[in-house]
Amino acid sequence: MFQDAFVILIPFLGTSLGAAMVFCMRKQMNPGVEKFLLGFAAGVMIAASVWSLLIPGIDMSREQGGNGWFPAAAGFLLGVGFLLLLDRLVPHIHMDSEKPEGVKSGFQKTTMLMLAVTLHNLPEGMAVGVTLAGALAAGTGITMAAATALAVGIAIQNFPEGAIISMPLCSAGASKKKAFLYGVLSGVVEPVGSVATILLAAQVVPILPYLLAFAAGAMIYVVVEELVPEAHSGEYSDIGTIGAAIGFVLMMVMDVALG
Repeated sequence: MFQDAFVILIPFLGTSLGAAMVFCMRKQMNPGVEKFLLGFAAGVMIAASVWSLLIPGIDMSREQGGNGWFPAAAGFLLGVGFLLLLDRLVPHIHMDSEKPEGVKSGFQKTTMLMLAVTLHNLPEGMAVGVTLAGALAAGTGITMAAATALAVGIAIQNFPEGAIISMPLCSAGASKKKAFLYGVLSGVVEPVGSVATILLAAQVVPILPYLLAFAAGAMIYVVVEELVPEAHSGEYSDIGTIGAAIGFVLMMVMDVALG
């Protein structure tokens, strides 16, 4: 039980440690570094979606007697649709934009920046939760090492992501303590999403292939909607591409070697 709880908390710890960088770095992050970190996060999430979620889901569906492709396709599209719906409903604003998205609200810019990152973190929590649920269930083919590798990979990309959250908030006028707190709060949704997904998957094991693909779709939505455009806007777009390649390879190696 302790190991399960630790795996759930690993990505949250990565976000919190990254957010703490606001206390020892300048208010304004170097643009090239920011592009690299955004690309790195995108690469990690793409690789995790394929090797940690879609492929295990397809294999599991085949072992259950299914055709493999349908749960992957259906779950993936449902995950994209779910994030699209949240994107339309939750008031938020992205770092490089002045135009709020979602329903109209009276929230401050710092609050909407935090909500934007919270939307980003939710699929990651779901991904860890459904993979851990697969490791705890019998006959799924998912190991605890694979679940841990995914959690560690997400934590690695959450560390720079936490800095990307807290430092722009500080630049937007928030104090360092408030920027750190917002960065930490944006990561709380990850363990909450993990626990909720585990409880759901534990009740209906046959839908695990759908849940794995659902988490993959939600993560890819974040990559395409937010990370890639932000990593390639303005200057240093090539650095964002390099970051994506490194993040992808690192997550792939971790999943194959440890899974």
